Amino acid sequence: MPDTSSPRVVVVGAGFGGLGAARALRERGITDVTILERSDAVGGVWRDNTYPGAACDVPSPLYSWSWAINPAWGRRYSQQPEILAYLRDAAEREGLTDLVVTGAEVTSCTWDADTATWQVACADGTTYDADVVVPALGQLSNPVVPRLPGIEDFAGPTFHSAQWRHDVDLAGQRVAVVGTGASAIQFVPGIVDRVGTMTVFQRSAPYVVPKPDQEYKPHHHRAFDRWPSLLTGERRTVFWLTEKLNAALSGQVGWSKALLGAVRAAWKVHLRRQVPDAALRAKLVPDYEIGCKRILFSNEWYPALARDHVDVVTHAVTGVEADGIRTDDGTLHEADVIIWGTGFAATGFLAGVAVTGVDGVDLHEVWSDGAHAHLGLTVPGFPNLFCIYGPNTNLGGSSIIGMMEAQAGYVAEAVSKLGLGTGSRKVEVRPEVAEAYDREMQSRLRDSAWNGCDSWYVDGPRITTNWPGKVAEYQERTAEVDWRELTVS
Repeated sequence: MPDTSSPRVVVVGAGFGGLGAARALRERGITDVTILERSDAVGGVWRDNTYPGAACDVPSPLYSWSWAINPAWGRRYSQQPEILAYLRDAAEREGLTDLVVTGAEVTSCTWDADTATWQVACADGTTYDADVVVPALGQLSNPVVPRLPGIEDFAGPTFHSAQWRHDVDLAGQRVAVVGTGASAIQFVPGIVDRVGTMTVFQRSAPYVVPKPDQEYKPHHHRAFDRWPSLLTGERRTVFWLTEKLNAALSGQVGWSKALLGAVRAAWKVHLRRQVPDAALRAKLVPDYEIGCKRILFSNEWYPALARDHVDVVTHAVTGVEADGIRTDDGTLHEADVIIWGTGFAATGFLAGVAVTGVDGVDLHEVWSDGAHAHLGLTVPGFPNLFCIYGPNTNLGGSSIIGMMEAQAGYVAEAVSKLGLGTGSRKVEVRPEVAEAYDREMQSRLRDSAWNGCDSWYVDGPRITTNWPGKVAEYQERTAEVDWRELTVS
């Protein structure tokens, strides 16, 4: 029999965020939890991104759940297959995969004021009634392919890095790569020695610094098993170092410029050592201050670009033709395959899901000038709706899992106020609280390194993705619900 005293919760998305939220809810005694996943398996971005070289740029001892410390990591910066296996194993041990309904693509969430419930509709016509909805769709889940003239005319295969075509044989092919972001710096080295020629189209050069990676060998694993504090110590050390970077990027400390200057110096040495050709080096110098866009980590990116059969093109792409890509200098760059390394619609929060709140208000209209939510979690007029990895909760450094765990704990505490045992049916942030919080966020972000260039952090005049501080500050602010900020009825 279902627990009728527990609020019915629908979590949307079965990645790190959604699974972690489900666990936190169950830890609070909230047992009626359903996770709707549009794909055929759990895993989120680590299920979808299977391109060659896919890996995390945060060390695995930190990029992991605090409740599932893993002494068996194969290396410091784990690759996609190992991260996905870790996520699935941990979720299965906790019984979280039993909560997941796969093939359930949520298309709308509609608030019913008469019943104080949400109606959650899926693409296949299935509907779920829920007291609480927890969207955990992530910021990097919807790939972006540029709308270029003639794109449908290209004669060969084209695909985005997050939708990798493993059936396409790249051996000996003329491959065009559009984009030089976090995914491209991994898959380009992963395929460069397989292709015939490669043309990399770069709109803006990234800052790429050395990646202090290493393999964890049997003696490391024996030590981790015998002395667990070694692994937790590495986790704390990485957290401390990344918090320094977070503080510098947010501009909240006097030594921000000095630290970012030191990182820039490391980048400069890295570039000079790995790219001997001065002309190529000149192409790879960013035209913005360090930190304004995501700082990337790789020991293989620059050497891949320095290969004799690789060409870096900095002219703007103007269109696609049957035989290749045309740039604004009039050149047609011939290609057999096009790979889009063009990132994700990071500022399109809850894209593809129509969310209708109190009095028929459309959440996407509320967010028409840029997404915002109190603590990145909740919006006035949308009671019992809590986002995981919502607006202004992304990081320039450190592990997003630490942010999502903090959010999950907050949501679980807030939801625990609902249900037959409490007599309360709705919890909602006060409008004046949400407005004050948003003013604080945008004011602090004006002093950050991210304010000054065009990046996926920005939506119009607003920085909508990033948190302007340390992870520790966010964890402190969400450690307990401040009930003065919410209305419960």
